[in-house]
Amino acid sequence: MVLLKPELLLLLSWVSLQAVAEICRGTHCYGAETGDPRPCTGAHCPGSRSSRPPRQFNPTTQGRAAQIVTSQHYAHQSFQRAASDAYPAGQPLRGRHGDSSSGTRRRAPEVYPAGCTDPDCAAPVKQFQPTNDTRECRGIECRLPLRIRPKARVKPCVGEGCLVGSEESVSSSTASQLPPLHLSDRAAMFLGDFPELGYPSPELGSAPLGVQLTCDIKPGENEVPSEDALILHLQLAKGQEKLVEAMKAQQVVIRDLQQKLADQQEALLSQQREILAQQQRMYEQMDVVKSQYGLLSDTIKQVSFQGLQGELQSYFESHMAGLQSQARSHLQKSYAVHKMDVDAKVMDVVGEAHFPQPLLGCPSPCGQEEFCDFQKDPPQCEKCTMCPPGFFLISQCSPNADRMCQDRDECLELPNICGERVKCLNTPGGFRCLGASEREAVMGLCGHGYFYNQELQECQACTECDGEPLAVSCTTISDAVCGQPSESRLSQSWAANVAVPPASTPGINIFPGLQLNIRGKEVTDLLSNEAGQVRFLQHGLVWLDHNFAIKHSCRNFLQVGMRLNGSQEEEGQELSGVRIEQPDGKYFQGVSVSSGVEVEPNHTFTLQLRSPNHHCNQSKDIHIYDVNTPSFSLLWLSHDTGAVAMTAQMSLLAHYQTSYRPTLRMTSVSDPYMIILTHDNRGVRFTESGVVKFVFQQALYSMGHTCVREGFSLIAYTNQNGTGQEAMQAFKTGVHYRDTSITLSGTVSVNSGDTISFEIQSPSQCNIRYFGDNTGISILSLIWIPSAVSSALSATVSRTGLPSGAVRNKPLLFQQISPDTPQVHLARSGEPNSRKNFIFHEKGIANIALNLKLIHSCNVVKLTLQQVGGQGGQAGPVAQQVSGHMPEGSQWASIGLRASFSVQNGTAVFVTLDCIRGRVNQITHEGGTNISILWVAV
Repeated sequence: MVLLKPELLLLLSWVSLQAVAEICRGTHCYGAETGDPRPCTGAHCPGSRSSRPPRQFNPTTQGRAAQIVTSQHYAHQSFQRAASDAYPAGQPLRGRHGDSSSGTRRRAPEVYPAGCTDPDCAAPVKQFQPTNDTRECRGIECRLPLRIRPKARVKPCVGEGCLVGSEESVSSSTASQLPPLHLSDRAAMFLGDFPELGYPSPELGSAPLGVQLTCDIKPGENEVPSEDALILHLQLAKGQEKLVEAMKAQQVVIRDLQQKLADQQEALLSQQREILAQQQRMYEQMDVVKSQYGLLSDTIKQVSFQGLQGELQSYFESHMAGLQSQARSHLQKSYAVHKMDVDAKVMDVVGEAHFPQPLLGCPSPCGQEEFCDFQKDPPQCEKCTMCPPGFFLISQCSPNADRMCQDRDECLELPNICGERVKCLNTPGGFRCLGASEREAVMGLCGHGYFYNQELQECQACTECDGEPLAVSCTTISDAVCGQPSESRLSQSWAANVAVPPASTPGINIFPGLQLNIRGKEVTDLLSNEAGQVRFLQHGLVWLDHNFAIKHSCRNFLQVGMRLNGSQEEEGQELSGVRIEQPDGKYFQGVSVSSGVEVEPNHTFTLQLRSPNHHCNQSKDIHIYDVNTPSFSLLWLSHDTGAVAMTAQMSLLAHYQTSYRPTLRMTSVSDPYMIILTHDNRGVRFTESGVVKFVFQQALYSMGHTCVREGFSLIAYTNQNGTGQEAMQAFKTGVHYRDTSITLSGTVSVNSGDTISFEIQSPSQCNIRYFGDNTGISILSLIWIPSAVSSALSATVSRTGLPSGAVRNKPLLFQQISPDTPQVHLARSGEPNSRKNFIFHEKGIANIALNLKLIHSCNVVKLTLQQVGGQGGQAGPVAQQVSGHMPEGSQWASIGLRASFSVQNGTAVFVTLDCIRGRVNQITHEGGTNISILWVAV
């Protein structure tokens, strides 16, 4: 690379001087090796100024310094040796500095032969000047003018200026040792062809150019850049200068743009500051406006209220006389007229121009402790509400208004009722001590007049018996019971029929729920049956059973469940629920739903039928099988029996493909000492011996044809001293891509420390999803009863003598599994109706749960529980369950029955099977067929 400078042009003349060196004389000249004793004189001798070594190229110190290297032509090596031996070098034609500016050329001095010291000695011989011949160009040489193209061949010198005998002394072996011959005019002539460099050529009349060409190679090397390199270096230098200038211009533009961008950013920041200041001022103005608006609203309200009060007062004064006269006239006509009271909200008299027409009251005068409820259409008499415990009276009951009560704030009246460090929270009818343990509450934390409600986990006020006899006193963990003492009554049963209410409109659906009508014939002081509901009047534990047979064509499953609504407007509780799958065809499906719960007076029980969507018409898609026996029954147990109720829920959203052992989570228990969960929460442990009545219900969703073919089995195990034993089993036909439920109910005897656990078995290629919600579809409910007032018996069907073929009301034969009890046993061989009748020997209440697994082709299968009266007992059917034909693809079918009823000494019960339009092929005696009987003393 070269960098063209004005000084370089002056050095081009010096290049020509390098072609002819000064004549060297002496021992250090070229002929020193021949023994020439003459001393060396001249500028090129050792030690002179011109003999200094040429400057080398150094990019770090000189950058791109211009060192123009000319092409060198070498003479033959033999000629060089001959010339060095015979002649010393000549003097240069001109100097480096002063002579170069004159533009004159010096003639080369004459060279004398060896031994001669003057011109007279020998004829002067001109120094050998090689000439170049033309040749074809190659590469970039073709672009150069012809006069400056390099010459490739060297011709021998012929004429007067040549050395004598030079042709013979020149050889190829010494050609590389000749010093380079410098051409003085080539570079000047080349630079003269470029006018843009600013220096015209000598042919145009300008002064000769002086450009110094410096060779970068070391002495002895024969590879020297040619004139092509000179041209390339000049072109690259020119392009670099233009690039540098363009880059400098772009840098200036970039600096200008950066400055403009900084100015714009500064302006934007200033604008943002102004906007924030404006927003702050706007918020301050809005706060001022809000405060002014509040003051204005308060002023308007005060003025409006004062004006309205004045108008009301004037209106009442103007129309009071007419109102009194009309009221007296209506009283004389035996019509009840309501009292003009603003709080009664009977009529709106504000803004009316004329007094409204008189409203009719109740059809007949209301009795004592009753009032006329005008909110109902037509108005009717209702009983006055009694203030519940923990409330105080505000206004008495009047003929036109109910009694008004207000909750007592115990935390405000008694600040230290929970202690100094425990916070008190007021609740309706009581209070709650936050952070207090159940043991502290049982020890009397609630104080006098209050008891600890374990279900609500708070202190509730004890019931006050106003003038009524006290049956049970209030304790630290139980409320008082008012009424006549019933020391002799420990249990009681009640039964009723269940029907679907008629649809109010033809297109109504049962979503989200339809209340079934419970209609009982028996009147008792235990409960009241009104509007299809059951209202309990006594404290105690209740076991509920409902047999339900339905045929539906809804687009999804149906769910029948039990619900208990608490008193004092408490939130209701879903006790139990069973899903009825969507059938592939229209046939009856029989299900049984059960539950055990602790009840209090004014608790309301209802049966619900639900659909998950709106595609279930009440009048078209639902058909209930009307049985001849009561389908609903209950067993009530007094607290005097010492029974304990417990409810637990199963884990949700669990997927299994084989056996499934559910994990339990206890939700309620009336006595946590008697019933606890095992360490793995998969079983229930009992502290004392007794009889356990239980029901296990699990909702599931199954996929796979093997589910339909083989079905599911639900097994209950009793574990005593580490030894597990199957206690009971129920079978359920499988479904494919359907929702259904499997349920098992029974009675077992347990000893102290025994546990009960459950397992659901399914086919290996059946994918099942177990789940649940707050509707009780996955729940375990049980009641533990002491052995002193109860007993249990279990049996299965006999291996022989079972009905088959066209079965019409044929009895089933059983085989007893558990040992005999003093209260009930299965008739033995030799006794009348052996293996058929279950005979009771003591008066009490019985509960029976029956599961039957069979193969049949019947359109309808009926399972009926018959009773043969004992002393004062009645004979006839007690309960009945109905089921349709077997699902397509299923190997087995199942049907179950549950009921509670009273028995006497000598009462016998048996079970009959009826097949309508079909045959019974087989009834299995194991793996899903069993019967369990619970007896409780009265």
